[in-house]
Amino acid sequence: MQYYYGNKTPLRVLDEIEFWKHQEGEHTVVIRQIAENLEESFVEELKEWEQAFAQTEAVAVRYIEAVIRSKRGISPALLENIRKFTVYAKNQSLSFVAFLNQLAAESEAIRNNPVAGVVINHIRRESEYLIGIITAALKYF
Repeated sequence: MQYYYGNKTPLRVLDEIEFWKHQEGEHTVVIRQIAENLEESFVEELKEWEQAFAQTEAVAVRYIEAVIRSKRGISPALLENIRKFTVYAKNQSLSFVAFLNQLAAESEAIRNNPVAGVVINHIRRESEYLIGIITAALKYF
C-alpha cells in the first residue's frame, strides 16, 4: 500500500483489512486441507479463526460503507472508531501469527508434512505484511 492517500488513508487501510482478513480466513481452510491428520484441537481452533476473520472482514466492509456515505468528510468520531478497529485488526493478525508459530511447533501433523510447513511460513509472512501495512498507516490518522 502506498502512503500518499491523504484523507483517503483510512479508506485505503480498510480496503487492505477487508482483503487480508478474507485471505487469513481462507488460509485457515488451506491449513486444514493440507495437513492430513491435523490434531482436532488445532482443527477446531482454525475454524474459530476462520469465523473471527469473517467477522472482522464484515466490520471492515461496514466501515468502508460508512466512509463512502460521509460525503462531507469523515467525522472525528468515525475516524477514531476506524483507528480503534484498525488497531484491533492488527492485534488479531499478531495473535494469528502467534497461533501459527504454536501450530508449527506443537503439531505432529505439521512437523511431518514439509509442504504444510512451507505453506504455514508463507501464510505467516502474509499476515506479517498486513501488520506492517496497518502499523505504517496508523501514523497517518
